[in-house]
Amino acid sequence: MISETLADGVAQLGIDLSEAQQNRLLDYLDLLIKWNRVYNLTAISDHQSGVVRHLLDSLAVAPHIDGEQLLDVGSGGGLPGIPLAICFPEKKFTLLDSNSKKTRFLVQAKGELGLNNLNVVHSRIEEFRPKRPFDTILSRAFASLKDIITLTAHLLDEEGRVVAMKGQIDSAEVAEIPQSYQIEKMVELSVPGLEQEQRHLLIIKRDSPDRD
Repeated sequence: MISETLADGVAQLGIDLSEAQQNRLLDYLDLLIKWNRVYNLTAISDHQSGVVRHLLDSLAVAPHIDGEQLLDVGSGGGLPGIPLAICFPEKKFTLLDSNSKKTRFLVQAKGELGLNNLNVVHSRIEEFRPKRPFDTILSRAFASLKDIITLTAHLLDEEGRVVAMKGQIDSAEVAEIPQSYQIEKMVELSVPGLEQEQRHLLIIKRDSPDRD
């Protein structure tokens, strides 16, 4: 059963989620697959694959999430933002996407799941002007590291972090990171059910001007 796959995966990741939170994650997956028939939100159309490739893949970054105000750029169908918002009800998540169909789904999911810690914004990144910058900016297969950093520079707090989810690490892509930023941490993730596939997390911050 998919509930058992999720429970086993959450346990392997070392994440403490209540039964209610796990049920809410599965409710989200139901919505995603239902709306996907019309809105083309994801290439995955079955629940078993969705638990592994969407829910557990998103939750694998949970132990590395800091900050209280988080932005998920190019959120699409809500990944990783919605699973993380369910995981961390005390944190505030903003989901940003320029596709109106996708943000309509995100608004619907917010309402049906009762996610009061979630804010949905329909905008291009360049045009988004929030009231305050974000502690953490999340990106899941959205763009190159250079583009993520450049596009979100005006949205990131001076002490904030860009958290980029990647598959394989491309050394050429890493070399293009602007000199005013540095990789603080590179983590190899192990996603239950995807152990044969490479998953990495790069945590990037602005370079300290007095760093040697």
